[in-house]
Amino acid sequence: MIIVCQKPLKKLKINGIALFPFIFVRKPEDKENNVLINHEKIHLRQQLELLIIFFYIFYVIEYYYHFFKLKDAYLAYRNISFEKEAYAMEDDFSYLKKRKLWNFRKYL
Repeated sequence: MIIVCQKPLKKLKINGIALFPFIFVRKPEDKENNVLINHEKIHLRQQLELLIIFFYIFYVIEYYYHFFKLKDAYLAYRNISFEKEAYAMEDDFSYLKKRKLWNFRKYL
């Protein structure tokens, strides 16, 4: 995992994004945000489990499924199983040590 602060993220409405093997954060102080970093580490694990490319394919498919169903971009994002798992467990800093393989399926 490599944490990088990216100025282009300032134009987006996100604080961080995981693009294997990097975690990009918007502000330098976000490098110290343990909850944000843990959230993104969960995404890195999900990406590895799905051989990276399949994570992105399923992520986009799930996003558009929820977007067409809910007609709301933010709700579509929050209903993606990968995001549900990451948000639910971002405060548990030992989660990745005990997490079962493909655990995001619980949030489908």
